[in-house]
Amino acid sequence: MTAIKHALQRDIFTPNDERLLSIVNVCKAGKKKKNCFLCATVTTERPVQVKVVKVKKSDKGDFYKRQIAWALRDLAVVDAKDAIKENPEFDLHFEKIYKWVASSTAEKNAFISCIWKLNQRYLRKKIDFVNVSSQLLEELPKVAEESVPSGENQSVTGGDEEVVDEYQELNAREEQDIEIMMEGCEYAISNAEAFAEKLSRELQVLDGANIQSIMASEKQVNILMKLLDEALKEVDQIELKLSSYEEMLQSVKEQMDQISESNHLIHLSNTNNVKLLSEIEFLVNHMDLAKGHIKALQEGDLASSRGIEACTNAADALLQCMNVALRPGHDMLLAVKQQQQRFSDLRELFARRLASHLNNVFVQQFTQALLQLYNRSYFLSVPGHDQSSTLAQHSVELTLPNHHPFHRDLLRYAKLMEWLKSTDYGKYEGLTKNYMDYLSRLYEREIKDFFEVAKIKMTGTTKESKKFGLHGSSGKLTGSTSSLNKLSVQSSGNRRSQSSSLLDMGNMSASDLDVADRTKFDKDHFGFLQIFEQVLSELEPLCLAEQDFISKFFKLQQHQSMPGTMTEAEDLDGGTLSRQHNCGTPLPVSSEKDMIRQMMIKIFRCIEPELNNLIALGDKIDSFNSLYMLVKMSHHVWTAQNVDPASFLSTTLGNVLVTVKRNFDKCISNQIRQMEEVKISKKSKVGILPFVAEFEEFAGLAESIFKNAERRGDLDKAYTKLIRGVFVNVEKVANESQKTPRDVVMMENFHHIFATLSRLKISCLEAEKKEAKQKYTDHLQSYVIYSLGQPLEKLNHFFEGVEARVAQGIREEEVSYQLAFNKQELRKVIKEYPGKEVKKGLDNLYKKVDKHLCEEENLLQVVWHSMQDEFIRQYKHFEGLIARCYPGSGVTMEFTIQDILDYCSSIAQSH
Repeated sequence: MTAIKHALQRDIFTPNDERLLSIVNVCKAGKKKKNCFLCATVTTERPVQVKVVKVKKSDKGDFYKRQIAWALRDLAVVDAKDAIKENPEFDLHFEKIYKWVASSTAEKNAFISCIWKLNQRYLRKKIDFVNVSSQLLEELPKVAEESVPSGENQSVTGGDEEVVDEYQELNAREEQDIEIMMEGCEYAISNAEAFAEKLSRELQVLDGANIQSIMASEKQVNILMKLLDEALKEVDQIELKLSSYEEMLQSVKEQMDQISESNHLIHLSNTNNVKLLSEIEFLVNHMDLAKGHIKALQEGDLASSRGIEACTNAADALLQCMNVALRPGHDMLLAVKQQQQRFSDLRELFARRLASHLNNVFVQQFTQALLQLYNRSYFLSVPGHDQSSTLAQHSVELTLPNHHPFHRDLLRYAKLMEWLKSTDYGKYEGLTKNYMDYLSRLYEREIKDFFEVAKIKMTGTTKESKKFGLHGSSGKLTGSTSSLNKLSVQSSGNRRSQSSSLLDMGNMSASDLDVADRTKFDKDHFGFLQIFEQVLSELEPLCLAEQDFISKFFKLQQHQSMPGTMTEAEDLDGGTLSRQHNCGTPLPVSSEKDMIRQMMIKIFRCIEPELNNLIALGDKIDSFNSLYMLVKMSHHVWTAQNVDPASFLSTTLGNVLVTVKRNFDKCISNQIRQMEEVKISKKSKVGILPFVAEFEEFAGLAESIFKNAERRGDLDKAYTKLIRGVFVNVEKVANESQKTPRDVVMMENFHHIFATLSRLKISCLEAEKKEAKQKYTDHLQSYVIYSLGQPLEKLNHFFEGVEARVAQGIREEEVSYQLAFNKQELRKVIKEYPGKEVKKGLDNLYKKVDKHLCEEENLLQVVWHSMQDEFIRQYKHFEGLIARCYPGSGVTMEFTIQDILDYCSSIAQSH
């Protein structure tokens, strides 16, 4: 084993600057024995690295090679399997468990002991040794550890703890000194023993010289001792003098201590005075309100602009004094408490004055607005007069009163309202409630009068309006203006005549039409559209102006948005804008934006029902009005939502849009129901069905209204429902028709539908357009074949027999040899159809077709031309059979294709 160890040291570890300390011959447990060596090594360079290296012979067995190495710090557990009995097996736990079987227990124990010593010497982390005998785990001798310089290696052998082969490398200085000494002796290398004896002699000489030098210095030592004694005497004298000086200075020290204490008290007093002055200045600067501000708060004029400005500045100064951040202890000062109480009294006094004044302003503005409203509505309330003519006579315009002057006057108090909101929320909330109460009553009267004027203008005189039977939610106007009464629905003919005037309207509002376009409108219908647009145009700026004023005057931020709001029912049932504790402290609403919305709902609570009544009136005047209202209302909703999707205006118009959409859907459903209920006369021909013409009318009107509209998808869905209803009911009527053939009803109506869809170019009905064209073509062909029948009946039967013989396998040129189909029989049949008889039959056919077709669709010539083509096709078929089956017979028809063309042309011209 020693030879192997030296060989491994020489061949493997010395080239890598490593020293081999222990070796064990092992093989893997449970496998065929392939011997290898586990080696414990340390590096010769600092810092020292300790490794466990696995070495095995090469495949040829002529040299050893290094297979794998593990750092000792990665070793977690050493398991010797049995601490009592001899067992060559052991485990090393690195990144995984390696199981080994040593060649002998002694080698295993020596290797484990070496590992333990290396762990104790070089590693901070201690390895767990399991099932290892305590004799192997003994502490390293401290003497050996102290004798070895730090960082040097110590050779470890197996079985005991003796330290051998201590080695220390010479440094450069030592090597240089040895070289100089060896150069001084010629035989230093050739005769080492003589060189050693020489060095020993020189060492003895030096030792003797040292002893003589020590003995010679004894006299000098005695002299030094005498000097030390004298020095000690001098030190004693100095100590005596210092003690006397200390006694003299003791009294001075006491005096200086008294002076120092006095200076400290003076400094402390000055510091306190400075701090006190700072606190007083702070309180005076931050809690002193100017006399001018106090006078403004107590007696300031809240009616003039200068007085409002002075009160605003004083209120801001008071708020700053009240909100000053007091330092600890200030609130315990009597003067501070008195000043705070004075500020509270001033705040309460000014808050009462401000709230009382603003309430008076609200009442004054409300009274003034009511007087203006009374003067405006006087002409509407005169009994016994035609209100429509009265409106025209006195030029009562369809406009809402302008509240800008009122807003302008109130906005001067906006900063004071902000002050009141932050200082006394109870009074602020009371003002808010009073403002809503006054404004809701004022706007309710103004808006109801406004809608009453709109309804009167829309329906003409009061007598005419009564037949529409619409009771306004306003009840009575301010005065005795009558509401609109009961409805009788206009006939579909009236509606068609009115709605047809909208075909060229496009997507313009009624107010945008020029004089030339207005001539296309029925007077009443155009008036409704113009009034509806005017109503929306008046309501929108009114709501936006009021919402903007509320935001500025009550200092509410419109851009805030937080989830969770009070329901409209809570607000409209008299609930305040915020719930309160029993003590009156307000609980804020979820957001100021919600507060604006709640205020708007209460102020303008009559807008939505009035708009719904107006829409119901328009729908009862003409259900086609719902198309225009849907487009205009959608546009206004889209505009409002772009500004603020959650605003009162956006929400209200959105709710009204739902009503308009329902009316639109009801209009479509009514048209489909009318299609299903249509009845046709049994004595007259059908022609173009009424609901087909009405669909054309509706589509033309809708395309002009919905051009570039936001709600195009609703119209497309309505188109799909209507066209399906038209298709189904056209077929239903055609099946029930007795006077007119089914194919004629289908052909004419689907031709009309196809022409309508082609002209209007409705993209969502492209499939239906193709279907209509196909149905028209199919029924045209069917009608032509049915009406034409077999004009040459006997000849047709003859050739049917010929074709039957050919189908049975007889050659075409041999058919003439059949007794029933020879040339003589063919000539006999042909003579029965001279040109005169053919023309007579075609003339009767033309008269029959003329009776079936209606004039308004103008399909007679189209049908006649198709019959001519079908007759010529049959003629060519007969000629082809004659040429193939009777070649060279010289048999021909007694009329030609040109004769057929002349007959058809002559008949068409004669009628």
